[in-house]
Amino acid sequence: MSLFERLKADAGPQWSDYTRHEFVQQLGAGTLPLSCFKHYLVQDYLFLIQFARAYALGVYKSPSVADMRQSLDGVKAILDDELDLHVEMCRSWGMERDMIEEAPEDTPTMAYTRFVLDAGMAGDLLDLQAALAPCVIGYAEIGARLAAEGCDTDGNPYARWIREYASEGYQELAKGFIAWLDGTAGQTLTEHRYPRVLSIFEKACRLESDFWQMGLNAQD
Repeated sequence: MSLFERLKADAGPQWSDYTRHEFVQQLGAGTLPLSCFKHYLVQDYLFLIQFARAYALGVYKSPSVADMRQSLDGVKAILDDELDLHVEMCRSWGMERDMIEEAPEDTPTMAYTRFVLDAGMAGDLLDLQAALAPCVIGYAEIGARLAAEGCDTDGNPYARWIREYASEGYQELAKGFIAWLDGTAGQTLTEHRYPRVLSIFEKACRLESDFWQMGLNAQD
């Protein structure tokens, strides 16, 4: 069993609350109010800026060049792909990049991003990976599930989002992260340390749920 699978099993309630949140269910059904999705997407753009910084911190925390390259790939994936997806979708509502970047951070956005950065600053690469994992791998699981359920049809206004996270490219990115997490765990994880890693993972899942709820709370 990979470390991720073990964490996912031991944090079952938190993982389920996150990946099957009402926001996700409505997004898949295409019934999510647009105001909710707009607020979420702008906040997620701001979140990703800090997430890129967390990956950059991973470069510093990396014990090997291979780990540094993996962290750098995470930075590039956000800056070169994910942020552009958000701008593309926001532009259809008349919002350009500068308008998104000038938006104020909501409290759940600040809470989550600062938690991830703090986990990395206070700990080592494994602690940082445990904080990053729910977002990276959870979005892949959500995207794949919604696509398998046929939610990515043209009739769903959120099909573009679903297709992005169900795409082969993103699925491979998530698989690569799992392998990277396992590689780090093989070098630094002990049974004595595991509860701490699990606690970081659980907290990140709860903060993901809060992030979805922030979107739902933005309903006009």
